[in-house]
Amino acid sequence: MEVYPPGDKYADRRRRRDCIGSWQARYRDPSGKQRAKNFPIADGGKRAAEAFLDDVRGRVRRREWGDPKRGEITMDQWWELWWEAQPDRAVTTRNRKLSNWTVHVQPKWGRWRLCDLEHIELQAWLTREVKGYHTRKKVAELLNGMLRAAVKDGRRIPFNPAADLEVGDAPGKHPDDLRPPSWEQCALIIDELPRYYQPFVAFLQHTGMRWGEATALRWENVDLEGQHLKVKEVLSEDRGRLFRKAAPKTVAGFRTVPLLPPAADAVRTMVERWRPSEKVTPIGDDPYQLHAEELVFRGPQGGVLTRHNFRRVWLPAIDSAGLAREVVNPETGRTEWWPRVHDLRHVFATRLKDMGIPEKDAQAILGHERGSKVTWLYQHAPEDVADRVRAKLAPETLGVRTLRAVAG
Repeated sequence: MEVYPPGDKYADRRRRRDCIGSWQARYRDPSGKQRAKNFPIADGGKRAAEAFLDDVRGRVRRREWGDPKRGEITMDQWWELWWEAQPDRAVTTRNRKLSNWTVHVQPKWGRWRLCDLEHIELQAWLTREVKGYHTRKKVAELLNGMLRAAVKDGRRIPFNPAADLEVGDAPGKHPDDLRPPSWEQCALIIDELPRYYQPFVAFLQHTGMRWGEATALRWENVDLEGQHLKVKEVLSEDRGRLFRKAAPKTVAGFRTVPLLPPAADAVRTMVERWRPSEKVTPIGDDPYQLHAEELVFRGPQGGVLTRHNFRRVWLPAIDSAGLAREVVNPETGRTEWWPRVHDLRHVFATRLKDMGIPEKDAQAILGHERGSKVTWLYQHAPEDVADRVRAKLAPETLGVRTLRAVAG
């Protein structure tokens, strides 16, 4: 018998009909490249190889196949690719994501391979080690976005293990801590403020504008004759630095706000003090150029009015007015003070409700995308509900005898 190939030293070895070694499943990927995977006898051998081939050929036909080796890169490596491809976002949004990666995700998962991440391990870490509801929520969003992109990018991983991470329920606050001060209580606070700041607080009370919208208000956007103003930009803060944003919080933030007489008087007072420029400098490439000379409301020295400096006069004022109350944040455990400056916005919203302004109109004036927040936060005080229930039930209890406890 001829030896084939010639000189093969194994040619005289008898062929075995029973395979006792590994089985190799060979297939071609969508590009036509041949690939293979070995299956030892201990892992099922031939049956496992055949089942694998059936599955992988089906996924290739359905265009669901992904190269397993592409999922062997680490989270650190994937972050570099993913982060570079992200579209431009607001400065605060990008920095928040970067902070969540640097502080929370990278120290724990940076050296892990994409293909090794499991849902239950991610969930356990999120629940036990990431503190605070809102932090967990943002970290889960970041992980979900990264791993969802890994599935789309040539199916580096077959599924997203962070798709259904649970962050728990948001901590609740007592209704008393959510309800804004009354109109009369605001008057007490204003009386206790230094005279310079009184117009600004009256303006917030009578317009319902957010802090960043009011401090960014430029003289060009105020129409005293027409008794309204335009909200066109805001001042925001990132890592202690203020910058201009060409857009308010939401698209609904671009709006026209009516100028009630107290708010108009506040504007006139500050305009007479500072004589702001009537032009609006474009934001340009450097949003940190604030151009305070165009602003209506400024600090006592003529610079931009900041939260930090205003807090120094706000806390003594609410304390002197007898209204200051310590409130422990149920999520962070930190002590806060009621009422907050932001509560002046809620005061105005409550005023709109009390005067019978339709919800859609209140929504437009306040710059809310949806009316639900207006409805539930501002228009459903616990005392109002209790009064309505009492009014309904009180007539039914008339003439009904009640039991009295007596000492035996």
